[in-house]
Amino acid sequence: MKIVLINPDIPWNAGNIGRSCVATNTELAFVGKMGFNLSDKEIRRSGLDYWQFLKYSVHADFEAFLKTLPENPSLLFFSTRGGTSYWQAPYREDSCLIFGAETAGFPDSIYEKYASRMYRIPMWSDRVRSLNLSTSAGVALYEGLRQTGKQ
Repeated sequence: MKIVLINPDIPWNAGNIGRSCVATNTELAFVGKMGFNLSDKEIRRSGLDYWQFLKYSVHADFEAFLKTLPENPSLLFFSTRGGTSYWQAPYREDSCLIFGAETAGFPDSIYEKYASRMYRIPMWSDRVRSLNLSTSAGVALYEGLRQTGKQ
């Protein structure tokens, strides 16, 4: 599996996600404009001494990222706008778990083109708009690993 962050804004979220990726041997892809530099101390502090073991890639935009994938990739998007629970997502061992920016979500074009592949993580309180990005990525990743037998 891969975790894909589109236009991530906050370095410590990326650092925490990177740590989860190292723990699970999962690749992390940064796509589009980032609100930080990968050499920033904040991202390295969040990733601690694990960052050196992270397998990651950087792509100028989503189309450039898609060109790196095989035909018919498993693209699963996670958003508060998703209509289906992440428990029903069709995870595969080669799935790309895709998340939008912390402050803006996905670009409108992604919501339009991939509406049928949008999944949500349920929240039972209306006092919270969304979960933290690194929390959401961890929840989706571990569910995908569970469903594909990578326990």
